[in-house]
Amino acid sequence: MSILIYAESENKKLKKVAYEVASYASSIAENTQDEVVAVTINVENTEELGKYGVHKVLNVQNENLNTFNVDHYSDILTKAAEEVNANILVLSQSANAKYLAPLVSVNLKAGYASNVVELPELDNGFQVKRNVFTNKAFGMAEITTDKKIIGLSSNAFGLHEKETTAENIDFNPEISDSNIKVQSVDKNTDKVSIADAEIVVSGGRGLKGPENWGMIEELADVLDAATACSKPVSDMGWRPHSEHVGQTGKPVASNLYIAVGISGAIQHLAGINASKTKVVINTDEEAPFFKAADYGVVGDAFEVVPQLIEKLKEFKANNA
Repeated sequence: MSILIYAESENKKLKKVAYEVASYASSIAENTQDEVVAVTINVENTEELGKYGVHKVLNVQNENLNTFNVDHYSDILTKAAEEVNANILVLSQSANAKYLAPLVSVNLKAGYASNVVELPELDNGFQVKRNVFTNKAFGMAEITTDKKIIGLSSNAFGLHEKETTAENIDFNPEISDSNIKVQSVDKNTDKVSIADAEIVVSGGRGLKGPENWGMIEELADVLDAATACSKPVSDMGWRPHSEHVGQTGKPVASNLYIAVGISGAIQHLAGINASKTKVVINTDEEAPFFKAADYGVVGDAFEVVPQLIEKLKEFKANNA
């Protein structure tokens, strides 16, 4: 038996979530004594996965797969699981993985648990702890099928190095035809993506206009963070919709979420509630966000943020 992971990549490089999923799978393997196998698609350097407990890498090289196609990718994962006799498959909770998991679940007749935040409990069946009710609570779920699929919540487990030598194996299964045709892909280039970021700096209507967004971007640059925004900001065209976070936008599960000039509507809080530490900067001390935040600053963002940037720059200069 083996544990299979899907090691996601972008521009032929592994993403951070690939290492977190590998860390999680290798920790399960310590208890089950299974081999950890990864599937990569058009990745140049797969040996890095060995640092996180992966024993083998099934590396698919096919230029027709440079653009994500859920039919093709689910087909590859299904055939990889059958090839290595995997009884557990671990994916992230990225947008692509959320498309993949249900299809692979049907193909393998496997039970699927999403938003998992801890290692499974194996003493009495196979039980996993999950985020539920838009990350407002935890629930326990038991997977009773022979084959099991886990969707690991972002930043829930972290990276844990376990030096292993990963054997690279060429894997090129026949891919079925698909009715899905990708016409174009729009991306934000040269930026930390919201999905991969450990820190997210987000702005709201309190910034008063798009001309003031340089302050948010400068703070994000200092922190090596991703930039985001509230729904009204993207609706007004101040920022692209790709930066909209919240229940109706992109979910955020960062280690640190800084909200500048965001009041904290329930839909926004639902989408960022999985973030470990939340900081809010707002002039309105009655803003709902203060009830959800771990730290709050009541003050004018145009005064607070520049001072914060300067202090962070000083700290980085003194600790370089």
